[in-house]
Amino acid sequence: MSAEKPTGNRRKCLLENVRVFNGTAFTDCRSVVIEGDIIGSNSDGADEIIDGQGRFLIPGLIDAHVHLHHEGHLQALAGYGITTALDMAMWPADKMNGLRNKPGLPDIRSAGLPVTASGSIHSCMLPLPEEALLSGPDEAASFVQKRIDEGSDYIKLIADIPGPRQETLNAVSAAAHAKGKMVVAHASSFTPFNMALEAKANIITHAPRDKSVTEETAAIMFQKKVISVPTLTMMKAVSAKPPLSAALGMMVFKPSLFMAILKAKRNGQGQPTYENARDSVTAMYRAGVPILAGTDCHEAPDSFFEVKHGESLHQELELLVEAGVSVVDALRAATILPAEHFRLNDRGAIAEGKRADLVLLREDPTKDIRATRSIDRVWCGGIEYQSVT
Repeated sequence: MSAEKPTGNRRKCLLENVRVFNGTAFTDCRSVVIEGDIIGSNSDGADEIIDGQGRFLIPGLIDAHVHLHHEGHLQALAGYGITTALDMAMWPADKMNGLRNKPGLPDIRSAGLPVTASGSIHSCMLPLPEEALLSGPDEAASFVQKRIDEGSDYIKLIADIPGPRQETLNAVSAAAHAKGKMVVAHASSFTPFNMALEAKANIITHAPRDKSVTEETAAIMFQKKVISVPTLTMMKAVSAKPPLSAALGMMVFKPSLFMAILKAKRNGQGQPTYENARDSVTAMYRAGVPILAGTDCHEAPDSFFEVKHGESLHQELELLVEAGVSVVDALRAATILPAEHFRLNDRGAIAEGKRADLVLLREDPTKDIRATRSIDRVWCGGIEYQSVT
């Protein structure tokens, strides 16, 4: 696959002889009309007719946890059939808003600047501005209002130890909900995961690596309608042992980050492993917790691991299936479910009036989830993205 620039074609297009994913299965062969940037119903006067040859048409894929830095990331996502990207930390606001509304490229939503505290792993790892480092609950309301003014679509909390205290997380979450904004909480270990639950986060991203989510916790999530974006691709990547040179380099050049990581390990419930994250997904899925596909794809030149934009979502779907998620539910985890739970009611399904975000596959992903890689054509908002194979 390659990531080249999209065409500018916005004519009426008739896709004939395609099997359409209806959320649970593929239909018999039928036609779908792309009319401008939406799915239409009237095929009369089509400027282009495409024979789908009995192939499989799915809604554009949605990655529910990305980190975007430039337009090249959007191109990479589109090349792998991802038409909506949900960014989980981007600043300044000009950068965030500058990546919006790019014709023929994935549509984005973003949390903007996330909440953490001085001394946390993220405060030592990232060049976060001072306003992201909250020292108490009294700063919550102004932080949330500033994010809303900048255009953030939801509010991101980083639950961690060391990190913001529980009362600060609670206050930020309450302030966001009072303004009608959803709250997404980062929590990659067991105690912060439960802190995110106590803070009434709507969505918890990552899965604990130090101790698996228990049946009791999963039942609470189901009862409280909390959504999981486990990012198994990232959890697997960070579970690999870093090269000795990387650890030594961190001790020398980033001693504050090294100490924060040590503190986090001391506060963990056990040895961090990928298996704990995988088993957490199994427990949540069995309890009925909605599982969304997100990767935490990023660009970090000094990182000893990488989760690539685009390709990683297909890896995520495969890992979800390995964790016990059904093949159909894995496909739903990257289409209708993130659209539903992130309140993106204009996408995630192939129906009249929805955005024309579409991916045509050569193989049936309901039989083998690896078939999501068999991309033939991609449309982002009605514009076909070229050279995806």
